Amino acid sequence: MRFPVSTPPAVPAGTLTTGPQPTLPAEGGLVLRPWADGDAPAVLAAYQDPEIRRWHTRRPASPEQVLQWFAHLRRSWQEETGASWAVTRDGAVVGRMVLGGFNLDDGEAGCAYWVVPAARGAGVASGALRAVSAWALGDGRLHRLWLDHSTGNVASCRVAVKAGFRLEGTKRSAAVHDDGRHDMHLHARVRGDA
Repeated sequence: MRFPVSTPPAVPAGTLTTGPQPTLPAEGGLVLRPWADGDAPAVLAAYQDPEIRRWHTRRPASPEQVLQWFAHLRRSWQEETGASWAVTRDGAVVGRMVLGGFNLDDGEAGCAYWVVPAARGAGVASGALRAVSAWALGDGRLHRLWLDHSTGNVASCRVAVKAGFRLEGTKRSAAVHDDGRHDMHLHARVRGDA
């Protein structure tokens, strides 16, 4: 049993789902849009990349699993528990951007992302993260966004910093990857940060 919260929720229930999940423009001609079933082959191909596999342990193994995941993402939006976007350029999927684990009482969500090899090093992840952050901390009415990444994932750390996520500390031995436990850097951005 959960006791009622003594303070009003930062984001009242129903606020996010007054309309469809938004499509967001981002710098560099990027467009973040909800996933479509036709994106399944691009997602399966992305998860064949060794770097994406290195840092992301939850991976689809078949087109059916991708479609089930897309259905789960649509439910997550309707239930106000999360949102996930295909990051696209000229219609092609070049990455993924996620807001998950919504805590509407405190106005908080976690972020995650990946970028396909051909689009790396061009500011795709940081630009998409800035766009999602602007929406989430603005129209989405959230107050705090956080992300964590392995201390060994230097590229992800650069993305977080470029997108305005301050390093808050290190969570020791906090995540399991294919090669064992990793310490995780914790970054956050709050409404009002520059």
